[in-house]
Amino acid sequence: MDDLKALFQTIGKSPNDWEIYRGDEFQLEIKTIEDALTIVFQIKAFFKSIDLDVRMSLGFGDKTHKARKITESNGSAFIRSGETFETLKKQKINLAINSGNAEFDEELNLMLNLSLSFMDNWLQQSAEFVLVAIQNPTLSQEEIGVKLGINQAAVSRRQKRSNYELMMQVDRYFRKKIKSLEI
Repeated sequence: MDDLKALFQTIGKSPNDWEIYRGDEFQLEIKTIEDALTIVFQIKAFFKSIDLDVRMSLGFGDKTHKARKITESNGSAFIRSGETFETLKKQKINLAINSGNAEFDEELNLMLNLSLSFMDNWLQQSAEFVLVAIQNPTLSQEEIGVKLGINQAAVSRRQKRSNYELMMQVDRYFRKKIKSLEI
């Protein structure tokens, strides 16, 4: 739990921007929409690196009520996220978005579902690589290896097994698409 809180502290301050409640749920406000997938991928990698998994939904929209605690705030982003989260278990998926733009959502959710086909199956070592790589985007494979205590060849294997480049292509596409839409 402390490591999760430390991760969330890099994104915002509790309880304004994030909150963990009931022991197994969290709510997080991502201030910059372009960073949403990178942050979601980072959270996914964190949980997989400790041999757990996580279900998440992203809701895009406004914030009409800002409370002291994020869990008491409201707006279309919160409603969309909550409604989408409630459908994940039934759909047997771990990640979906709801922006209020049906065409955008259909396209991105398809990409996310395809990405989940490998992300849901990350081994701890692959997830550890993804987490370090996202947190340190300018590091070389050799430098990542130093952080992980492995050689560069092992880093390269973990990068390939994690499908890291494909995941980052989805992130780049999302960033490009989000800029062209009014969400």
